[in-house]
Amino acid sequence: MKKVLAAGGKYTSLVVASLCALVPIVVIVLTSLKTSQDYATSGPLDLPKHPTLSNFVTAFQDADMARAFVNTTIILVVSVVGTIVIGSMTAYALDRFHFRFKKLVLGAFLVATLVPGVTTQVATFQVVNQLGLYNTRLAPIVLFMGTDIVSIYIFVQFMRSIPISLDEAATLDGANHFTIYRKVIFPLLKPAIATVVIIKGIAIYNEFYIPFLYMPSRDLGVISTSLFRFRGPLGTQWEVLSAGALLVIIPTLVVFLALQKYIYNGLSAGATK
Repeated sequence: MKKVLAAGGKYTSLVVASLCALVPIVVIVLTSLKTSQDYATSGPLDLPKHPTLSNFVTAFQDADMARAFVNTTIILVVSVVGTIVIGSMTAYALDRFHFRFKKLVLGAFLVATLVPGVTTQVATFQVVNQLGLYNTRLAPIVLFMGTDIVSIYIFVQFMRSIPISLDEAATLDGANHFTIYRKVIFPLLKPAIATVVIIKGIAIYNEFYIPFLYMPSRDLGVISTSLFRFRGPLGTQWEVLSAGALLVIIPTLVVFLALQKYIYNGLSAGATK
């Protein structure tokens, strides 16, 4: 009897969790196919009476999605590459080097993760403005490439699985620390790099607050801020906004489904090795 109840509870929780994840997507799909009149006179789960694809055209053109995708791609690629380089180098120093106040540095990283980002935005904004980066692509790039504790943690976990004997052998061959990092350590971090690329890439792709605050210019809009244009003081064009949301969701969904095994394998391997 207990096994039956346990199995029933397990499958019930899975069904509920699946519905919580899928119902919003179904609503967005149905809404994106409705005309404004259909949306005003129907429920969220009602099928569209007169299906139309004009909302996708409107969303793509009025929100300037083409330029938004270009801006997002530039920021994403540069930020992810910078995160990989900075994160892996930091992890290499923390794992392989022994120096004073090493525990203090690790503790500072931990404290940084506990401080809500919104509480430091006034100081961060002043720094970005003083550097002349406000309203440029460099503002979010610099902020995204900043201290990324999750990426550093992932690299440290993988680096601990790499034998120190490889470093010692390279040292005997005359290699310095940078050569060891570049030719020995970095090539062995491919699983960790794949994990960081996926996690960091999706986070940057979906980010709204930083681009909205630091790049107010219309020409510098990213996909998240471009969708915000359909919300105004006279109301929100939900059918067009839903079509735009689908245009944003589809690339992320395709990439995640294609590379999801690297996320799970990377995180589990980094935690167990």
